Amino acid sequence: MTIWKDLVEGVIMGGSLAIGLISTYQVLISCSGIFRKRETIDRKPEKTFAVLVAAHNESAVISPLLENLKQLDYPKELYDIFVICDNCTDDTAEIARSHGVYAFERFDSSKRGKGYAIEWMLENLWALPRQYDGVVMFDADNLVDKNFLLVMNDRLCKGDRVIQAYLDSKNPYDSWVTLSYAMSYWFMNRMWQLARYNLGLPNTLGGTGFCIESQLLKEMGWGATSLTEDLEFSTRCIDRGIYPTWTHDTKVYDEKPIDLAASMRQRLRWAQGHFDVAGRYLFKLIGSGLRLRRLGMLDAAFYLFQPMYVLIIFCLSFLSMGKLFDVHEWLEMESVFPSWYVYGLSFIAYTLPLVALYQERLPLKAYLGYIVLPVFIVTWIPVFFYALFTRKNKVWVHTRHTRAIRIEELQQ
Repeated sequence: MTIWKDLVEGVIMGGSLAIGLISTYQVLISCSGIFRKRETIDRKPEKTFAVLVAAHNESAVISPLLENLKQLDYPKELYDIFVICDNCTDDTAEIARSHGVYAFERFDSSKRGKGYAIEWMLENLWALPRQYDGVVMFDADNLVDKNFLLVMNDRLCKGDRVIQAYLDSKNPYDSWVTLSYAMSYWFMNRMWQLARYNLGLPNTLGGTGFCIESQLLKEMGWGATSLTEDLEFSTRCIDRGIYPTWTHDTKVYDEKPIDLAASMRQRLRWAQGHFDVAGRYLFKLIGSGLRLRRLGMLDAAFYLFQPMYVLIIFCLSFLSMGKLFDVHEWLEMESVFPSWYVYGLSFIAYTLPLVALYQERLPLKAYLGYIVLPVFIVTWIPVFFYALFTRKNKVWVHTRHTRAIRIEELQQ
C-alpha cells in the first residue's frame, strides 16, 4: 500500500508541476493578445489569386458563398474561383457553373477527404495556362469579408508566405453548442492567434480562410492528407522554418454544428487528426527547436501537445477526487505551487475570455458563451480519450451544412 501511495503521489506531484509550468506559459503568452497593433493595408492590388472552394454535397449552402466571392473588393481580372466538387452526388457542380465559376469534379472513393481533394486540385491548377501568385482556400459553407483579397495581397507583397484570417461563426446564436464554438473561436483568435502573432511566434491554420504563396506550394507540395490537413500543412511549414502568420483585419465565417452529437462527430475527426499529426511531428519539432534554438518550433510542439495536456489534467483531477470523497484517506495531496500563485494564475486564465469578448466589441448576448463554454469543454474529454485510441483512423466523415446565410445578413 505504501509503494502504491508513493507512486500515486509522485505521479500527481510530477503532473501538477508539468501542468503548472505549461499553464503559466500559456497564460503569459495569452496576455500579449490583450494588445493589438493597428496595421495599414497600403499595397495596391497586384497579386493574382486562385480561390479554391472545397465542397462535398454542398448544394444547400454554396450559392451565398459564390455570390459573396464574386463581389469582393478586388479587381475581378486578378482572381478566379474554383469549386472542388469532391465525390458529389448532388448538383453542387451545376450550381457552381451557373454562377460562372470553374467546377472541377473529382470521383475517388479510395481517397476521401478534403486533404486529398486539395492535393488533386493543386495538380490540376498547376497544369492550367494561367498561374497565380497565391492560393486561397475556403469551405463551401463559408462567408468572407469583402476586403479579404486586399488584405492577402498586402501581406503577400510584404513577404508573408502563409496567412490565416480571423475565424468567426455565421450562426453563433443557433444553440448553446454553436455559441460555445463561437466563444472558443473568439477567445482563440485574440488570446492564441493574435497573441502569437504579436510575439513573432508561428500561427496555426484553421481549416479555412487562409492564403498560401503559390511558389511555396510548388516547392514543398501540399502533402497534407490527414483528417486535419490544415494542422498537418502548417506543422510542415514550421518544421521548414516557415512560420504561418495571422491577420485580424479580415474575417471568414463558417457554419457550426447545432446539436451536440454532430459537434462531437466533427470534433472526433479533428482530435483523431490532431493525435495523428502530433505522433509524427511532436518530437521532431522539439528536437529541431532545441537544436536550432527556435522558440517558435517549441511553441508549435506545445500546440500539438494540447489534447494530451487536457487528458493529463482530467486524470490528475480524477486521482485527486479520492481525497475529496475520502475514498483514499491515506493520500495526502501537497501543492507544488503556493496557493497565491495558483489562485492568481487561475484568476487571470478565467478572466482572459471576458477580456477577449470586450475587446472584440461583441454584443451582450455573446457573454452567455462564457457561461456555457465550461460544459462544452467537458464534452471534449470523451472525444480526446476515444481519439487517442483511434488516432490511426483515416475515414473522413462529412459535416452536413444547411444554413444558407448571406454576407449582408451578417453585417447588418
